[in-house]
Amino acid sequence: MPHLDQTRRRPPAGRRFALALLTLALLVMVLLSPTPARANAPQPHPFVADYQLQVSGWPDARVSHRLSRHGDWWESEMRAAIRLASGHERSRFRLDGDALAASAYSSGYRLLGIGGSYRLGHDDLRELPDRQTALIELSRRAANGHCQANPPCTIRFVDHKGREERLDYRPLAPVAQRLPSGETVQATRLEAWNPDKPERRFFFAFHPRLPGLLLDVEYHRDGERQSHLRLDSLEITE
Repeated sequence: MPHLDQTRRRPPAGRRFALALLTLALLVMVLLSPTPARANAPQPHPFVADYQLQVSGWPDARVSHRLSRHGDWWESEMRAAIRLASGHERSRFRLDGDALAASAYSSGYRLLGIGGSYRLGHDDLRELPDRQTALIELSRRAANGHCQANPPCTIRFVDHKGREERLDYRPLAPVAQRLPSGETVQATRLEAWNPDKPERRFFFAFHPRLPGLLLDVEYHRDGERQSHLRLDSLEITE
């Protein structure tokens, strides 16, 4: 699983830069379990958000996230760029009753003319969703109080290559978060970790009424913050 750690022995520059820089694999590593969300989960709503990403040992990057509706289908897209590198993730899903059903996923990166791309189709996402769809679903669960009774909860997902992964998560107390517009909301918060690597922790703050909208994300290793994603601008498009 890609991450933003700093180690003494680093992988080749292209792969390291793409995976570390784009955090798209890191930040949307939270995926849903097979059970549907509760009936009072908030419904998706279109938005465009821009973020500043700070990664220890790297220049700051810009990240954008767009959630848009196309008839019965929704599309979630994240993009990141820094100087000579760029990358993206895109997912297509629909509402199936009160649950989300993923149908297609693509991602890619590019560094100095060298890059890679990945695609998942309906058959790949039949049992578990992609990261973008799962980000929407996880934020809905945080908003409706999922996992309050018996934390931690276990969630499973497929990564950008279709490989099944697992994380545990638990809810944290809501916290007041100021939006770029000046409005203050009570952000819903989760802590997530891979049970095989408990020293690596993710702290997510979601908008309580806009599923998938990250307000703040921190990644910690051994108790020290390694990266921080912060919302800079927000446009609600409908």
